[in-house]
Amino acid sequence: MRQVQLYRYRLPIQTGVVLRKQTLTEREGLIVKLQQNEQIGWGEIAPLPTFSEESLEQAEHQAKAWLKAWQIGQETELGSLFPSVAFGLSCALAELNGELGEQGNYQSAVLCYGDFAKFQPTVRLGKLKIGVNPESEGEQADLLLSTFPNLQLRLDANRLWSLEQAVKFAEKIANAKKPRIQFIEEPCQTPELSRQFAKQTHIAIAWDETVREPNFLVKKEQNLTAIVLKPTLIGSIEKCKSLIEQAHNLGITVVISSSLESSLGLTQLARVAFQYTPNSTPGLDTLNLMQHQLLREWQGSALPLVDEQSQFVWEVVL
Repeated sequence: MRQVQLYRYRLPIQTGVVLRKQTLTEREGLIVKLQQNEQIGWGEIAPLPTFSEESLEQAEHQAKAWLKAWQIGQETELGSLFPSVAFGLSCALAELNGELGEQGNYQSAVLCYGDFAKFQPTVRLGKLKIGVNPESEGEQADLLLSTFPNLQLRLDANRLWSLEQAVKFAEKIANAKKPRIQFIEEPCQTPELSRQFAKQTHIAIAWDETVREPNFLVKKEQNLTAIVLKPTLIGSIEKCKSLIEQAHNLGITVVISSSLESSLGLTQLARVAFQYTPNSTPGLDTLNLMQHQLLREWQGSALPLVDEQSQFVWEVVL
């Protein structure tokens, strides 16, 4: 006997997060619950505004159709679904079938939105969002690396810079410190310009948006050290596993990264990271942007937890 439930949630964001010049004041998404006999699986479907190709309404419509079909044993392949729907449903199925390990990797690069007080001497790996002012951001990165000699950085420019701007950023960082930058995700507006940037500056790069382009295949490239996988923007666990295997076969690091999911989605991403990328620190330090945890607790978080009975954030839609 199969049973399904679909909830819609709405969680306020702690501080106004800006995504591609659009301020996000709350996070909305769907929570799916699959039940077969005594087994239960949960998943989160949460398209990320300005990044996902699908809207929340489109995702909800598609999820409802899939769930109704699954309930009578006629579900379609996840590969035909929107990425956020495919990932959320694949997590629910993996839990239902006991295919997602319980242990998670809760270590994460410390994400900074301009508050450098987060970087204490004990922090070994940090992440900075860049892409606004190349020279001042280069000076900030150089200062951080000088202040904390054991710190390594991951940087993310989201394809916002021209080659000239990206080079100006790099010029503000002392050459001796550049090896402590693990990578810059997509520093320039196109992959080819990012390749030129890496060649000129000797700073490693990582693909993020490029991974989500049609027919992407992982290739060994000079100065490319990592690919960043945001499963909510990519698709099912199976699709992510395929990309991970391609990268690992070529000696390329894979970083599992969040798309501002709730604590439910984040804990599942931590489990995916532990299971499939055990030697890589994921990028999941986004829960501090929320005011509540949802259904599952993130290890070490003191935020209040809301569950199925918390009607102020839940709405039953199926």
